[in-house]
Amino acid sequence: MRQVFITKAGPPEVLQVRESPDPVAGPGEVRVRVKAAGINFADLMARLGIYPDAPKIPCVVGYEVSGIVDQIGPDTAGFTVGDRIFGMTRFGGYSDTVVIPAERVFRMPEKMTFEEGAALPVVYLTAHHMLLFTGNLRPGMKVLLHSAAGGVGLAAIDLLVAHGCEIIGTASPGKHQFLKDRGVQHCIDSTGDVYGAVRALLGGDGKVDLICDPIGGVEWGKNYKLLGPGGRLVCFGASNMAGDGKRRSLWSILKFVLGIKWWNPIQLMTANKTVTGVNMYQMFDHIRLVRPQFEALVRLYEAGQIHPFVDKTFPFAEASAAHHYLHDRKARGKLLLVP
Repeated sequence: MRQVFITKAGPPEVLQVRESPDPVAGPGEVRVRVKAAGINFADLMARLGIYPDAPKIPCVVGYEVSGIVDQIGPDTAGFTVGDRIFGMTRFGGYSDTVVIPAERVFRMPEKMTFEEGAALPVVYLTAHHMLLFTGNLRPGMKVLLHSAAGGVGLAAIDLLVAHGCEIIGTASPGKHQFLKDRGVQHCIDSTGDVYGAVRALLGGDGKVDLICDPIGGVEWGKNYKLLGPGGRLVCFGASNMAGDGKRRSLWSILKFVLGIKWWNPIQLMTANKTVTGVNMYQMFDHIRLVRPQFEALVRLYEAGQIHPFVDKTFPFAEASAAHHYLHDRKARGKLLLVP
């Protein structure tokens, strides 16, 4: 099989296509011939050597794939050879063949394309868990969504629109009309004074009910100040740690750590605020919580309420170009690798 390896920590050019032996499905597993694999920002941080959950380099990353089942492992029920599926890998997704535990595999709806299938699992599960479980989402809430044009951002917009929420999305100006077409009522320039713009937009104290932040560091403290009583800050990423993302920067990591605001329970109780977090990779160990959410997302897709958006697909040989594209903040929604 062909795989895209991170050969060493460094810029996108460290990604290389290599041949490896085909895996064999074990008990409770299925083997999948991959049609498309999702790219996530965590992959970029793993390539830089600053993602603690990633396997030791050299390694193959990738959390999600779509494809066709071509082998069923012993004692594996519910699937047959030829099934069109999408599912969640525990790394290894940048491959043309993967083995996945059957509990993390789902049949694709008939109308779903392989590109949509690879674009859905991680970002929509993250958004669903962040909003409906961790964020206690309720209709009509005012929600500030950072990096709104990213993969998780677009997934969250679908869910927020379905719940009738007022959405404030941050992005570079060139993406604002795209976000409005997806359902965002208010767009804020992410390169300017975001927090001043939010206060000016809302008037008065400029307080919001829910903030979703994939940036981290000093931004967490700034976001906390925008929360109203009962407000929630959900932290689901740490992109500031990557700096410009092309090479590992110890200065960026140090600034990130020094900029973190620390809260104590007394402070949170007094303010009636919640600070919480989501790491979907860690949730793979809790499939009893994840699988019902995935099933709910499939129903929402079939009902036409969520719309996975793929910006670009790249062949394996152009994996480094895909990482550059994401680093340069050009992407809207998902980027995919295709074998």
